[in-house]
Formats: sequence, C-alpha cells, structure tokens
Amino acid sequence: MTLRIVPLSEALGAEVTGPDWAQPLDSRASAALRHAFLEFHLLCLRSETLTSLAFLRLARNFGTPQTQLIAEERQADAPEVSRLETTYQAAVDKPDDMGLVRLSGWHTDDSYFPVPAKATLLQALAIPDSGGQTRFANMQTAYRDLPEAMKARIEGLRAVHRYDTRRAKARPIELTKEEEAETQEAVHPLARRHEDSGEKAIYFNANRTDRVVGMPATESDSLLDRLDQHMIQPRYQYHHSWRVGDILIWDNRCLIHSVNMDFPVGQRRIHQRILLAGAAPAGERNIAQTGSTRPTPRSLARS
Repeated sequence: MTLRIVPLSEALGAEVTGPDWAQPLDSRASAALRHAFLEFHLLCLRSETLTSLAFLRLARNFGTPQTQLIAEERQADAPEVSRLETTYQAAVDKPDDMGLVRLSGWHTDDSYFPVPAKATLLQALAIPDSGGQTRFANMQTAYRDLPEAMKARIEGLRAVHRYDTRRAKARPIELTKEEEAETQEAVHPLARRHEDSGEKAIYFNANRTDRVVGMPATESDSLLDRLDQHMIQPRYQYHHSWRVGDILIWDNRCLIHSVNMDFPVGQRRIHQRILLAGAAPAGERNIAQTGSTRPTPRSLARS
C-alpha cells in the first residue's frame, strides 16, 4: 500500500493520497501515517465520504477515539463520531460581523478539560460554493520565534481554560445541566511540551483561555493579548479549502484553528468529527513534579 505525501505549505500540513481510506490499513501504512502526523502536525487524506464506522476505524490508526461533549451530535451507530452542521438556514442566522460566530475565533479543541483531546479528525460531507475554509497556525514555530525574554516570562505560568470566557467575543453553544457539570475550569501551562516530540508550543485558546493564574487581571489580559497577536501571524498559517470527502487530522497539542464563516446562506456545510484521547498538558514544572507527561486517561472523554 503506497502512500504519497506532499507538503501543503511551509508552515504545516501534508496531503496524503494512495490508499482507499474506507478499507483497513496495513501496519506499514498505519505507522507511516503516524510518523507523517508528528512531522507535519496536520494531514489531509483525499477520500470519498466514509460511513461513520469506516471513519471510526480509520481514526484508530492514530489513537483512541473518545465520546464528545454535545450528546445530540453523536451518531447512533458510532457514538464517538459527531455530525456537525454549520449551515446558515436563514439570512437572520448570519451576522454582519463574522467575529460573532464562535468558530471564527482561533482555538484548540477540548482545552477546557483537564485532559484535552490530542487530535481531531474532520471529514467534509457537504461544503458551500465559497468560504468555509479552515485555517490553522503552528504554535511550535510561534513559540520558537518568541523573544527569549518572553519565553522566560511564560515559563512555568499556567492559565485557566473555561468552556466560555469573558475574553471571547462570541458565545458558545448553550449546554444542558449535565454538560455544564462536566465542564469545570481546567488549568494548563502557557508553554506546553509535546509528549511525543518533546517540542514546546504556546498553549493558548482565544475562545477558552480566561486568565493567567496568580496574575492581576490587567496584567493577565495584556500578556494573553500579546501572545494572541504573535501566534496568528500569516507566516504560521495554512488555510484549507475543503473538497467533499477530505479528511483532516490535526494535532491539538501544537496547532490552533479557526473557520472562515463567511459563506452563502442556505448552502450546507456539514462535517463528521472524531476526537482522540490525549494526556494532560505538561510544562517544565509539571514534568519535574510528576516525572511523567502521561497521566491515566479519563474514562469518559468529551469534546
């Protein structure tokens, strides 16, 4: 089974073609995919649309799929697979200011949990004629480019991540009482060390990061704003224009993403998604205290 791997940009990402992704992969192809994933942080698998079960089988080549937070989005035949629709059903649903649409904010999936998902798989089932691209930015490169004084400043600092934060311009999906009970505050390092590669990355989520622990609000906001402006420079970015069937898998430990939500009203935008179980984010102090970056995964995983 031959894989053809071609970089998508200088910043991150590679296109992978060759296999029939609806079929089981042999061990060599599976290992090559995992290696490419760590090297490029994002893979685009060109594919036909997959059934939920075939999509789930493919995801297991990269890790352990987990059940996502919003129960109504889960598929009956494969609860680890969620169906996400972002279609504007009517003109009133589309704001003039795209910043008021939650998905347009730069973020990393699942950071409001103590143990966030390590990776996301997303397959396009329907896409609009224009707009709807997903944009990605490389937080390892962004960290390497920080001035040494800023690296020293954020080393050892931790930040609070919430399902919603006053800092975000747009509000998230309203949760049920049961879902609210599962989304307490989580605290993560601002400089995260990748448990597989050892590389450091900025770990900041503009939709979820609320404040720096132990820092006055004005100082915390100033620091987070500086990081935010640095992280989203164009040189760190790759923008993906979707084709129906495309499967993207990306590394939430070192990438952030956002969506261009400016697309036509009434044109359907639908994806199916899987999240893969990860480990609690670790900085230098976390490693020194625990001796490991690999805690026991939570028994009930969520998005």
